[in-house]
Amino acid sequence: MTQITEDTFEQTLNSYEETTVINLGSATFIDPYGMVGILEIGELLKSEGIKKTIYLPESEEVLKYLERMDFFKYAAEYFNLDPSELQISGKYLRSSYSDVLLEITPIEKSDDIHFIVGKVKDRAHSILAKHLHYDDKAINGFIVALSEVCQNIIEHSKTKGFVGIQKYSWQNLNKNIVKIAVMDIGIGFRKSLSGRFAIKNDFEAIDKALLHGASRYADEGRGHGLAAVRRFVNQWNGKLSIRSGKAKLSILPDWARGKEKETSLIPFPGSQINILLPEV
Repeated sequence: MTQITEDTFEQTLNSYEETTVINLGSATFIDPYGMVGILEIGELLKSEGIKKTIYLPESEEVLKYLERMDFFKYAAEYFNLDPSELQISGKYLRSSYSDVLLEITPIEKSDDIHFIVGKVKDRAHSILAKHLHYDDKAINGFIVALSEVCQNIIEHSKTKGFVGIQKYSWQNLNKNIVKIAVMDIGIGFRKSLSGRFAIKNDFEAIDKALLHGASRYADEGRGHGLAAVRRFVNQWNGKLSIRSGKAKLSILPDWARGKEKETSLIPFPGSQINILLPEV
């Protein structure tokens, strides 16, 4: 595969199940969803006592980007990396002018969310205001949506999650766009909600949580986090997709490709959330 993204995630899952290695050698592009997805595959393998080998991309630009996003900081815990020593001529600069809103960051406890929100706040104004032309109200909405998605992992996953956020120039749209990927390999939507509701399948569970505000908690006011995220994404004509178990539900604006409803996917635990926000 040359592209490691949400669009190729099923192929990535297929290759990890069928082979002893994960071959990224021909990759020319990996986005936060691709990176976080690979790390969550590693988290799952670790829970099974398995450590596979990753053949790293041959492209130096991709290697530099992975290093810039702190991918290797976590990948070595889960995989044997081949080559084991990175040979890159120079690293991408880490500065306030970078397009990275948040390097790959683990989420295990509430303190992590405070750290994530603080770090994103520091960069959000320079990136979201400059590149996406969001005003202060929109930027605050962005921070709230991010907090809700991360909190969802703390409350539902019972395991480590990862988040990564990056700004891109989207050639198909001729606009800038921000990609947010948040994943975990926890209990997933179906198991989370099945204690309170009669849930038939993974898709129904995602639908109930995202479109109807269902929560595993009976407390009044709980379960509206994802609904708030959906409203924010709709307001800014963004894309939101949630994958859990064997299903995926996507809210698609007119500029985005994909399917709104997908079932019978390769089983994978937890939840995988992708958000794309376009320039105004």
